Amino acid sequence: MLYVSQILNRPVFDARNEKIAVINDVIVKYGEEEHPPVIGLVARYRRRNFFMPSRDFRDLGAHGARMTSAILNLTPFERREGEVLLGKDVLDNQLIDVDGKRVVRVNDVQLIDTGDEWRVTGADVSLQGFVRRLMPKGFYGSGRPVEVIDWADVGYLATDTATVTVQLKSSKDKLSRLHPVEIAQLAESLSPIHRTEVVESLDDEIAADTLEEMSTEAQARILEEMDEERAADILEEMSPDDAVDVLDEMDDEKSEQLFALMEDDEKADVAELMAFEHDTAGGLMTTEFVVFPKDLTVGETIRSLREMAETPNMIYYMYVVEEAGSWKISGLISLRSLILADPTKKLEEVMRTDFRFAHPSESAEEVAQTIAEYNLLALPVIDDEGDIAGIITVDDAMEILLPKNLQRRLPRLFG
Repeated sequence: MLYVSQILNRPVFDARNEKIAVINDVIVKYGEEEHPPVIGLVARYRRRNFFMPSRDFRDLGAHGARMTSAILNLTPFERREGEVLLGKDVLDNQLIDVDGKRVVRVNDVQLIDTGDEWRVTGADVSLQGFVRRLMPKGFYGSGRPVEVIDWADVGYLATDTATVTVQLKSSKDKLSRLHPVEIAQLAESLSPIHRTEVVESLDDEIAADTLEEMSTEAQARILEEMDEERAADILEEMSPDDAVDVLDEMDDEKSEQLFALMEDDEKADVAELMAFEHDTAGGLMTTEFVVFPKDLTVGETIRSLREMAETPNMIYYMYVVEEAGSWKISGLISLRSLILADPTKKLEEVMRTDFRFAHPSESAEEVAQTIAEYNLLALPVIDDEGDIAGIITVDDAMEILLPKNLQRRLPRLFG
């Protein structure tokens, strides 16, 4: 086992044991493998950096490396696609530890000889790793424990080297093991450019869920920095009310561009909410809710729910309308009551007809107070014709009532 700090600036010897160059960096091939292989060294000879492939050296260690070839190719080093320099790109940079759910700084990189090749096995994030780099070569530490993160748990590695940015993005499978709340919290610990890269590395649905856990300002900045087509795809996955908020946060030109790229169905939902003032019930509501006609039985309703291709993230209540295709609301029933009801009864027999609701023009603050006072999980918004226009969920209401410093804790309570 070796650490990168132990071999940087160490000599390269030829077959006659004469020093001919110095190790400047270690190159790995970053791809699908969880523990990327070392493919060579960047060596320095008389102010010239050149590439030395793994097949041309042996006995890599704290003493340096020994050449196996008698020929030294001094062609200047040029990074190729997928190549990562452990010294330049990894040391002192931040990474997301998926297993530990944290952002940490890389103080050293651990390598292990598998017999056929050297591979990156972990990132040393302990103080001991930093001390090792400060000490003279050959110093192996005072016996203090090190903390090495398995490279398989590295979900994202932040680097300022633009040429390898694409290679250092997380495999979405790794970050997707985390809850969107956790991904958002970790991403916000990074710089704005790396925050955007984290969101870009996720699939559209998880990216949308992650953005919804961030502030509206952060959402806007991230989407503005992304490819427009991809940003529009993510907007389509967001709740219509959240999509409206983030579009309002952008400058008009960018907002119009992204809105124009959205698919017609999602665009229609967003356009419907854009017509309302931000500080009204209409501006606070979402159009993601479930309605069923009153002549449907409980059993039929439950089957219909199961067969739905897409359902809202939070189904607190089912809203009962006069007939199929109508938006005229007759009552509502909670998910719990629906499950416990006699499956042969019709919805009109088990629904509640006495319930609180809001008008689209009602003050958002008044609506939030109503939700809090009556301990509601959602409140329907009904227009002048008696049609249900949307619902306001408790988390959106609490964002109005809670102080700013507590709003960021809402996802843990209601997400």
